[in-house]
Amino acid sequence: MSENRKHARVGTHLRCWCEGENVTLYARIANLSEGGLFLRTSTPLAKGSRAQVRLSQEADTALHAEATVVWLRGGEQPVGRPPGMGLRFEALDANALASLRRIISQQQTSP
Repeated sequence: MSENRKHARVGTHLRCWCEGENVTLYARIANLSEGGLFLRTSTPLAKGSRAQVRLSQEADTALHAEATVVWLRGGEQPVGRPPGMGLRFEALDANALASLRRIISQQQTSP
């Protein structure tokens, strides 16, 4: 995993739906940025696969976006490094980006 990130990450406990080709996951997001998210799961999708991500914080703040699995973390990790997958958002339109920015802002200000 590269540390050449373009966007700052914010820690979160939000949950989201992640729909791949033959599987749908409902899992906790560990961190979120304008570029993507880390989804905690012991059953990640394959690296390179595409998924639809849906999350909402409040009724007026929802995000539906296409994402690509760019890296995986297995279950045999040190404490504090949960298994899961890193997803990169693909081609967010202006409305999706605005929703994502609202969600990130709300997460930064919540306790």
